[in-house]
Amino acid sequence: MTTVTNNTTSSPWTVDSGTAFTNRNLAQTSDGSNQTIDMSGFLKLMTTQLQHQDPFAPMDNNQMVAQMAQFTSLSSMAESNKLLGNIADSVGSARLSDAANWIGKSMLVKSNIATPDRTGAYAGELTLGKDASNVQVDLVDADGNVVKSLDLGAQKAGAVGFFWDGTNEAGDFIGGEALKVEVRGATPTQTATWASIAAVQSPASGTSAQLITALGNYSPADALRLG
Repeated sequence: MTTVTNNTTSSPWTVDSGTAFTNRNLAQTSDGSNQTIDMSGFLKLMTTQLQHQDPFAPMDNNQMVAQMAQFTSLSSMAESNKLLGNIADSVGSARLSDAANWIGKSMLVKSNIATPDRTGAYAGELTLGKDASNVQVDLVDADGNVVKSLDLGAQKAGAVGFFWDGTNEAGDFIGGEALKVEVRGATPTQTATWASIAAVQSPASGTSAQLITALGNYSPADALRLG
């Protein structure tokens, strides 16, 4: 007859109830993010810790107060960051609203490319470093052909504007495309053209609003003048 012996000796790896409770708390704590715990969760964690502390080595009161003060400080910092973020969003929205008021207007930007406005006219401005006796501006198409030549004559140093309504001598409209600005008789220190603002774009990155024109996208700070 075979005798079955029941071994009631506990395993050396048996986990007592206190250790098991602590392990469960650790597992639950690791599942949550330390960045998302609030004051209520912190107090609950501390209360649990007090309930299961070693009666022969209780938690130091000074340490507990220090932990509470540290958590309060971190909580205040998080609220401050949130407030600053809300302020930044508000300011960004206000800037976008201001830029939206520019739609339909024209802005003078540094460029040697001229595009027609809503009426089909081309306009720009040269900055001369010194006086010139015979200044001419050629508007050239993509194939290198001079579409229009503007004789500005003698000009003093400084800002010199130019304008073309987009028509030829017969009154026929011949513009409509982007034209390169080439200057003869002077070497301008800066060439700028007027561009119509068609729309305003707000980048997802949160950077400043962009003004959309036929010349490309510009920030409001790129405008030399608004007209």
